[in-house]
Amino acid sequence: MAPSKTGKSSSKPTKKEKVFHPESRKASQLNRKSVRKERLGNLAINRRHKSHSLVDFYKFFYHALPPEGVLSLEDLHDIVENIWLKQYEVELEQERALRRKGRPKSSKEMKLEEMQLRETEEYRTGFEVIDLTHPATVELFRRWDQKEIAYIDLLRFIRISSSNPTSVVISRPGKHVSVIDNRKAADEIEMDQDLAGTHRKGLRVGWTYDIGKPLA
Repeated sequence: MAPSKTGKSSSKPTKKEKVFHPESRKASQLNRKSVRKERLGNLAINRRHKSHSLVDFYKFFYHALPPEGVLSLEDLHDIVENIWLKQYEVELEQERALRRKGRPKSSKEMKLEEMQLRETEEYRTGFEVIDLTHPATVELFRRWDQKEIAYIDLLRFIRISSSNPTSVVISRPGKHVSVIDNRKAADEIEMDQDLAGTHRKGLRVGWTYDIGKPLA
């Protein structure tokens, strides 16, 4: 009878989770991002208790601005999908917990589900937001007083969708001279991709651009 093999384990070693020193730069960045996401989540929930005005909508994305620079397209999707669209979850959970087993849904619960479904579908087909990936737009947006709605017309807007997350459509070019592109070669796209995000210039209004693919 062959001797049994010892000292070997059939299980694969588990991958250790990265741990950063609490005073390191990386730990500080992660902490700031976590605090910012929590604040945005609270803003979205508080908005549910107020009127659904455009000012409240724009204020939410104003507070989504990064401390410096611009957002990447991926970051913008994350804010819409995991913070903005989750604003109904807390109240829905409360309503469901209060409902007795076998009882029909309350009018409030049905209304919340309807609003959540409508905005989720809007995000699937094309959700219009201020272009927080565009340097000139972000710089202008930082100067907003969070009150004057007419100021928002100066900014550039894009449509993003969950069905095609790497594509954007310029829905509104903005009225400020710093965001209007008057170059003749308007079909040329200059892109500067770095760790901070994707910067896009010269995009034509109404055209769809796939940021996830190399440009010809």
